[in-house]
Amino acid sequence: MGKIIAVVNQKGGVGKTTTAVNLTAALHDLGLNVLLCDFDPQANATSGLGVDKRKIKYSVYDVTINGVPADDAVVHTKHGDVLPAAADLAGATVELIGAEHRERQLEKALQPLKAKYDIIFVDCPPSLELLTLNGLCAADSILVPVQCEYFALEGLSDLMSTLRAVKRKL
Repeated sequence: MGKIIAVVNQKGGVGKTTTAVNLTAALHDLGLNVLLCDFDPQANATSGLGVDKRKIKYSVYDVTINGVPADDAVVHTKHGDVLPAAADLAGATVELIGAEHRERQLEKALQPLKAKYDIIFVDCPPSLELLTLNGLCAADSILVPVQCEYFALEGLSDLMSTLRAVKRKL
C-alpha cells in the first residue's frame, strides 16, 4: 500500500512544485510506481510532467467534486503518473464548503489508488485553505520545502501550529 506525502507550505515560491515534480521523476526513474497529484489550481505540476492542462479529459477537480474515479483521470508520462489539475480547481474551495466531510474529499478520491502506487505526492497550493487541508488530511506524512531565510522560518512555525491543530482535530 502506497504512502501519500503532501508537499506543503503556505508560502509561495519556496519550491513545492519543483520538489514534487523532481522527486516524482527521480523515484520513477529508480523503478518506483509514483503518482503526482496536482492539487494546486495553477496546475504547474501538471505541465511540469509534460501534460497540457488544456487537453486533459478529467482533472483532480472532476475527481473530488464530480465523483469521477481517480483512475480515469490519471495521465501516464515518461516521468511518472500525474493526476492533473486545471483552472477549474480554483472554484473547488467554494464548492467544497457545503460538502459533508469537506476536508476528506481528496483522501476519499486517492484511496483506490494507494494500492497501485509506492508513493503519491500531493502538490498543495501556497495557502492554508480547504484544498491544502484536504492534502494534509489525505497525507500519511508531509514534506515542507523552505527557503533559508528568517521570514520563511517564521512562516514555518505558523505552519507547524496549523499542522498540530489539523492532526488533533481532523
